[in-house]
Amino acid sequence: MTLDEIAQAIGGRVNGNATIEVSGVASVASAGPEHLVFVQEQERLQEAIASSAGAIIAGNFAADVSCSKPLLTVAEPRLAFARAARLLHPPRRYPAGVHSSAVVHRSAKIGKQVSIGPNVVLGEDCAIGDRTRIGPGCCIANAVEIGSDCFIDNNVSIYSGTRLGDRVAVHSGSVLGSEGFGYVRDPESGRYEQFPQLGRLEIGDDAEIGANVTIDRGALDATVIGRGVKIDNLVHIAHNVAIGDHVVIAALTGISGSSVVESGVVVGGQVGIGDHARVEQGVILGSGSGVLTKKIVRGKGVVFWGRPARPLSEYLKELAVLARLAKKS
Repeated sequence: MTLDEIAQAIGGRVNGNATIEVSGVASVASAGPEHLVFVQEQERLQEAIASSAGAIIAGNFAADVSCSKPLLTVAEPRLAFARAARLLHPPRRYPAGVHSSAVVHRSAKIGKQVSIGPNVVLGEDCAIGDRTRIGPGCCIANAVEIGSDCFIDNNVSIYSGTRLGDRVAVHSGSVLGSEGFGYVRDPESGRYEQFPQLGRLEIGDDAEIGANVTIDRGALDATVIGRGVKIDNLVHIAHNVAIGDHVVIAALTGISGSSVVESGVVVGGQVGIGDHARVEQGVILGSGSGVLTKKIVRGKGVVFWGRPARPLSEYLKELAVLARLAKKS
């Protein structure tokens, strides 16, 4: 694509030769003449200009810079670069059809241009939306609903009572809608008996679920994952959890049953959230932090750290006091 075509598609202004063509994106260090790169900070601009890249996406700080390379200036360079990358590297399209080794129940409803790979199992009354791809080895249980333009990667298991919206991506090895970990102890015998796990799992549009993620269905109602939620690899979400829209959850996080994570929350890696807790809108939970059972964490844009999680400023003060005590001792 020409730089002018990209600028029109993502919204930006070209400073220099707008007719130059690029065929891919790359880092500044590895770029060749056919590549588009980006710089987020003004201090890195000269490094990008000195590289072999064909063109540069930069912030508005470069709007009036005169140099040997064409510049595409925007307000948010990283975001513009991500959008340009999708234009230059579109998702792979899989051929429509059902592989001969797939087992598809006759009652399953399959939309237009759906791709179903080898050894897939589709149960009774499944519904698969248009242009969705189901990768090899997936097991889709009875009455599962999957929307349009979804990408279900290899060896994903989706249990009954699960509904996925449109444009949802699920990466390899994930398990969606399995029974929750809920037991009741008999005080006389000491034995544990399973509490009913009869609910649903609902995943909103544009969600992305990483590899080897497990999300349990609700016990009696629903586990809910909102629109645009991004979940990293190896995350576990227990029954009855409600996650709002556009939440980001990094790897190795565990969220216990009946907790609520409101919209716009950012959860770092290895975070633990106890049951029946609430993380309110816009909170940022730093890596390794812990939220105790039934606690409420509030403060839009506030970074919380530590176990139990508290505002980062408090956490750093506590560390400073401990360091001074250690020196005295």
